[in-house]
Amino acid sequence: MLALGGAVAPLTGCDLFDRDDQPAPPPDPLRPMVDESLGLAAAHRASATAHPELADRLNAIAEAHTAHATELARVIGVALPSAPAAAPSTTPAADPAGALAALRALEKAGQRTATAACAAAPAERAALLGSIAAARATHQEALK
Repeated sequence: MLALGGAVAPLTGCDLFDRDDQPAPPPDPLRPMVDESLGLAAAHRASATAHPELADRLNAIAEAHTAHATELARVIGVALPSAPAAAPSTTPAADPAGALAALRALEKAGQRTATAACAAAPAERAALLGSIAAARATHQEALK
């Protein structure tokens, strides 16, 4: 019996039976859209802070981007960060016209991203992505 116990002990510790051969799933292709939506929201809020006369318009657009990020995160099953982004990736322009132009450029780039994601997405995600692309086109007009 002692000989048998000695033979079994090494087998239990060798990880022979509880190997996890499944690789981690790749990140969802919509994850960058969550981050981009949060970044757009942060850029609009930063410009609203820098130019209070634009705050009503910019904060409304920032809220739309936050709502998009929230819905995208729900669809792909990730949690949004509990704290807002520390700082946007760009600094607001010194003048309101420059800030609006910079935000329009960000929205245009975001619209291209959303349109490409929509074209590549399965049907159950296409409606959401199409709505986001349309919203970003509308934001460009609202920023004129």
